[in-house]
Amino acid sequence: MSPRQPPFAETSLDGVRVLDLSRVLAGPWCTQTLADLGADVIKVERPGSGDDTRGWGPPFLKARDGADTAEAAYYLGTNRNKRSITIDIARPGGQSLVRELVRHCDVFVENFKVGDMARYGLDADAMCALNPRLVYCSVTGFGQTGPYRERAGYDYAVQGMGGLMSVTGERDDLPGGGPQKVGVAVADLFTGMYATVAILAALRHRDRSGQGQVIDMALLDTQVAMLANLGANYLVTGNAPGRMGNAHQNIVPYQVFEVADGHIILAVGNDGQFAKFCDVAGTPELARDPRFERNADRVRHRATLVPVLAQLMHRRTKADWLGALEAARVPCGAINDLAEVFADPQVTSRGMTVEVPHPLAGSVPLVASPIKLSATPVQLRRAPPLLGEHTDEVLREFGFTAEQASALRAQGVI
Repeated sequence: MSPRQPPFAETSLDGVRVLDLSRVLAGPWCTQTLADLGADVIKVERPGSGDDTRGWGPPFLKARDGADTAEAAYYLGTNRNKRSITIDIARPGGQSLVRELVRHCDVFVENFKVGDMARYGLDADAMCALNPRLVYCSVTGFGQTGPYRERAGYDYAVQGMGGLMSVTGERDDLPGGGPQKVGVAVADLFTGMYATVAILAALRHRDRSGQGQVIDMALLDTQVAMLANLGANYLVTGNAPGRMGNAHQNIVPYQVFEVADGHIILAVGNDGQFAKFCDVAGTPELARDPRFERNADRVRHRATLVPVLAQLMHRRTKADWLGALEAARVPCGAINDLAEVFADPQVTSRGMTVEVPHPLAGSVPLVASPIKLSATPVQLRRAPPLLGEHTDEVLREFGFTAEQASALRAQGVI
């Protein structure tokens, strides 16, 4: 059976079809990005319940009558532009159906525990044998190899194991000190983004060579990689950095300061900016002090300089500081809650929220993709799908008759 491609306007990934067996966040974040870029993402979900995050509320999307729907906001934030079909992959008929679909797909994404796909006959070796051009991407907590490979992996645990919580939070000797997780699931999100990059690279290779390949993405690998400069600091010195609260390990002053009516971020990135800050603060002599002239010296004398700056910052209001520092081109910023974020004129002018038609609510507000492409822009083609909303539509495109679909439904396969 040869599937028909649905008609889409031109996008970067026109003609790329993704069979998406992932759920929760890391995998769906990857496939949502591919979908935003124009790929036809077919989200395969468990009949009756679907992606776990459909129930991760409140909050839930409100229906037209104001009542809660079954669509959690968490799910809505990671599944736009996809089509949902239901297949029970625990049944032999479901496994056969997935194998039939994968023959006509470019990418296969799954985030099951190591070994689960092999038990279902849906592992990389089996799928790539059916379709040698397939890009097969597995997303797990710890990867397909190594002593932890069979462990379940969760963002929170990986933030701890991968070192992020050791450098996040206030210093242990200050009030509120101790390890903290980041406010969003960054290990999941970064893994999703790295998986997207890997898939695009594999598709490029496939288009040149005709051969697909297997991608092994792990949350812990990603978390270690995203330690970035702190990882490099450790490898160069052998000294494990500690928590610095809102301060920066390598730059001073680069932190939150309390002002007369709240808090602001001061993010001085070089010596020239520090001199400008000192002029704005009315203390130009600080920039000429040999302890503070260069960033390396300011880092060494952090304990002396920061209390002086804290006293200076407390003398003026947030608006006064932000206006003066921005005029002097000294990097700074407010600390906004999400209501302030989505009301910010820069955020609104960049189109970072969108309203998408939704069958239950009329429309649903979503955070937009940040990707801005001049020739093949991101398109909002579909709201996050209802569970199994596109099962019959997709099966028709792959050549299944209505009678065959009915038989699969009667067997509990779909």
